Amino acid sequence: MGVLNVTPDSFSDGGRFLDTEAAVAHGSRMTDEGADIVDVGGESTRPGADPLPIDDELRRVLPVIEGLRASRLDVVLSIDTRHALVAKKAVTAGASIVNDISGGHDPAMLAVASDSGAGLVLMHMQGDPSTMQFEPHYDDVVAEVHEFLRERVEAAVFAGVSSEHLCIDPGIGFGKDLEHNLALLRAIERFRDLEAAVMVGASRKRFIGTLTGVDDAGARLEGSLAAAVLSVAHGADLVRVHDVAETVRAIRVTDAIVRGSG
Repeated sequence: MGVLNVTPDSFSDGGRFLDTEAAVAHGSRMTDEGADIVDVGGESTRPGADPLPIDDELRRVLPVIEGLRASRLDVVLSIDTRHALVAKKAVTAGASIVNDISGGHDPAMLAVASDSGAGLVLMHMQGDPSTMQFEPHYDDVVAEVHEFLRERVEAAVFAGVSSEHLCIDPGIGFGKDLEHNLALLRAIERFRDLEAAVMVGASRKRFIGTLTGVDDAGARLEGSLAAAVLSVAHGADLVRVHDVAETVRAIRVTDAIVRGSG
């Protein structure tokens, strides 16, 4: 899954693709580089970010989704949103997946996925983007994140979402400190019993900068590749990344070693 942030303030690439034409061109480039999914997001959810009015989010994402769909790219489009109204309109415009960092906090989100038949990614986040990194605490981060995702999968299936359309994400960097992130990455296989695909989004995250001493998020390629490769080796079905070409090449080697799929 290639990241396409159409925001002025995302932690890594804010402002680069705010223009619709530039965003569509970047989505096309990621498709050429091997992305299976392009994930379009209009609201920054970096640590400390304030909520964005829904009308502003719609104005950012809908023209990009429409532009990508009009380009007839051989790629699945995803909408990265916490809001059911945005998800509904994005699916109508051409998105096939809803990537919800709140795990379906909006009461109408599960119904949108059920009614539309869209895929649904349910992520764990402690708090919300404005508060999530203020001293996050867990007694057992793996067990607590697993239980949250188990409950959200159960709720989604009860709401009519097919289990085949569900994906879970432990939420690396969303209400987690360094040790929480590392514990979750070591335990990816634990999440495979939830009868949903497993996605990991560790690309360019702050913990990589902490471990490598690289402050510039855009320069955290090596650490991002390490996280992606190990996630796939330990059972992740999908990785959400900024550096598509490099990650695709690294995962091809990983799959050949781990699964004999070369």
